[in-house]
Amino acid sequence: MKAVLLLEDGTVIKGRGWGAEKKVKGELVFTTGMTGYVESLTDPSYCGQILMFTYPLIGNYGVNEEDYESDGIKAEGVVVKEFCDKPSNWRSRMDIDTFLKRFGIPGISGVDTRALTKKIRKKGTMKAILQTSKRGIDLAKLKREIKKQKDISQLDLVERVGTKKIRKIGKNGQLKMVLIDCGVKKSIVRNLISRKIDVVLVPYKTRAEKILSLKPDGVLVSNGPGNPSQLKETIAQVRDLVGKLPLFGICLGHQIIALALGGRTFKLKFGHRGINQPVKDLKTKRVFISVQNHGYAVLESSIKKTGLKITQINLNDKTIEGLESKKLKIKTVQYHPEGHPGPHDTNFFFDRILIYAQENRH
Repeated sequence: MKAVLLLEDGTVIKGRGWGAEKKVKGELVFTTGMTGYVESLTDPSYCGQILMFTYPLIGNYGVNEEDYESDGIKAEGVVVKEFCDKPSNWRSRMDIDTFLKRFGIPGISGVDTRALTKKIRKKGTMKAILQTSKRGIDLAKLKREIKKQKDISQLDLVERVGTKKIRKIGKNGQLKMVLIDCGVKKSIVRNLISRKIDVVLVPYKTRAEKILSLKPDGVLVSNGPGNPSQLKETIAQVRDLVGKLPLFGICLGHQIIALALGGRTFKLKFGHRGINQPVKDLKTKRVFISVQNHGYAVLESSIKKTGLKITQINLNDKTIEGLESKKLKIKTVQYHPEGHPGPHDTNFFFDRILIYAQENRH
């Protein structure tokens, strides 16, 4: 197949089409992980985005459903230098080309991903259209379409990936955690269940009264895609939960809790996406290597009157990576402590959730 990737600045990239024959729109972003392509592609936080891998060869160990972070691929499209259609790994159940076809996702290969990554780092993430076709591609039509394309900051993407009804997972735990599902990764749920914490998944617009009626030992606001300030209803309900029970946040959830307390967020130039982001704990002075996937961050100057304290920072750009308030019973992190496929440096956050919820039980 033929393939074209068009960026909003007019850049046209032609390559080989693979995966599904399709046209998709989204924000072009890059991730730096050398492994974990299955986990990345199925991460709901990539909804609305065309994902480019900086590592040049993708697909060499195949695909296994056990590594899915949701029910399927959530990225809109895939950009690689080279994909491997003959994987070699005892766990492999299909190749990545078949994987993309199964979920109707187009890919483009033969791209100079190094040069394209440098462009994004310099100019920032951009709106993009990716089209694969066995016939011709009307480039003039694509250029007209991209001018009308909405920016990702204007979209409510959580609606597309979060649960639509209340779901209970686990029934023999020592604690119960309500998880506000903004696009949660399966690994987060698995980490809670493994610590004997029963999970009640609720839709992202669930009212605070309903959450409190479930009588949980704590509430965790999950990761998810898009602009946190778009989720006004979720922010309002989280605000009503503050101080009433232990409150935790991961990634988007971390941002939502900050917004609920009067903080502000801003869009990063090209985001943090990969499995090699250094995070420093301000109390212990330890540095952890973390998994991250986000395009927004909490503005440091905005949290002075929120009652929150900064606990961790990103060593690359000094953005906030952790917040807490003992008085309000809040702990949040910007990174992904479940760290699937790795590293697992920050997995201890789930132990802290367990201990904190136990200490603050009603």
